[in-house]
Amino acid sequence: MALDAKSQDLNSLGFAKSPAQTRVIVAMSGGVDSSVVAAQLADEGYDVIGITLQLYDHGAALAKKGACCAGRDIHDARRVAEEMEFPHYVLDYENKFRESVIDEFADSYLAGATPVPCIRCNERVKFRDLLETAKDLEADCMATGHYIQRFVGPAGAELHKAADHARDQSYFLFSTTQEQLDYLRFPLGHLKSKAETREMAAKFGLPVADKPDSQDICFVPGGSYSAVIEKLRPDAANPGDIVHLDGRVLGQHQGVIHYTVGQRRGLGIGGGDPLYVVKLDADNRQVIVGPKQALATRLVPVREINWLGDEPFDSRSEWPLSVRVRSTRQPKQAIVRPLSATTAEVELLAPEEGVAPGQACVFYESDGTRIWGGGWIWRGEY
Repeated sequence: MALDAKSQDLNSLGFAKSPAQTRVIVAMSGGVDSSVVAAQLADEGYDVIGITLQLYDHGAALAKKGACCAGRDIHDARRVAEEMEFPHYVLDYENKFRESVIDEFADSYLAGATPVPCIRCNERVKFRDLLETAKDLEADCMATGHYIQRFVGPAGAELHKAADHARDQSYFLFSTTQEQLDYLRFPLGHLKSKAETREMAAKFGLPVADKPDSQDICFVPGGSYSAVIEKLRPDAANPGDIVHLDGRVLGQHQGVIHYTVGQRRGLGIGGGDPLYVVKLDADNRQVIVGPKQALATRLVPVREINWLGDEPFDSRSEWPLSVRVRSTRQPKQAIVRPLSATTAEVELLAPEEGVAPGQACVFYESDGTRIWGGGWIWRGEY
């Protein structure tokens, strides 16, 4: 368990009192990561309360595999709490989840964006509504199983990449505010590998020790975004034209929801040089395609910026940082130029392919591990 504090007088969660006097809410998804966090803290003697969120229809969830927060996962979280002898509660957040995450996901996709609902869930449900519940329960902090590190620096709590960069979840947590970061704890962030987590689960005899990791977005079983959108918005699959950048109509499609920026396969237009989706024009129902080089982008407009730096974001004309424009990409050097406290133009020193509206642009320390916040890409430059 990594220490968040500088003083040996503080407990492992950074409080100047014994673990028994420290109440911690653990957000439990039913997976191995959050289960290990809860078990470890209970074993250390903390006053642990586990909370699992029911985010969508429980009956439908029971048959799902590879997704978090499903009915089976609720059952698994309860079993871990029983094994480690701490209280566990299930909160019905279905309405909050639909209003805060699913509806926006559907609308963004229909508008031709490529949304990242897991970020919105952390921002608007887990780290907002659940965190407020934790405070109502008079908890000193809330702990999660995310792979990211929290350190206390000269200006307060800082967010840093996980020690295991292969499992680092910083891209999905950039919108964590400073106030939330002060209250949150991430006990797994210092681990070097997932194998260590499973070893800890086995040590505690947890029933989820060998449980597979969740792969899908919880409400998108099998990864079929378009199927979910068609269910949520029955009129979504409106046909239109597949158009080359030079204006030629190359074919027809059955709805822009079936395409993403950077896609090559499945366009159904065949022949000639390879073509890629370079833009989705939802208003005109057009899928715009072009050669691979047309995907290259250097200027990225970003808004809704959450800044975690020590100075105000717009106190400088530019910030030399590294940025990540997709969860699967490594951070690349960039110049971030504030336009206001919450908007910026990001200039990539080397062009990136497949920069898409709706994705996050996350800011990192150029030569270190600290996350400086980030924002949302809101339109492309082509």
